[in-house]
Amino acid sequence: MSFLHRFFEDEAGATAIEYGLIAALVSVVIIAALSLLGDNLTNTFNSIATCLADPQNCN
Repeated sequence: MSFLHRFFEDEAGATAIEYGLIAALVSVVIIAALSLLGDNLTNTFNSIATCLADPQNCN
């Protein structure tokens, strides 16, 4: 009976699950941010590459 009581009172696994959920949430936020900024970043890097390749054509 004391084994069952200790088993139900043990919260060590709950902490690991909480950290896992936090890591998953952070990952989702990062993926969403990169998806929203992806086109802007691509355009910025293409503009920089154009300026480096042909400085006269830089705006």
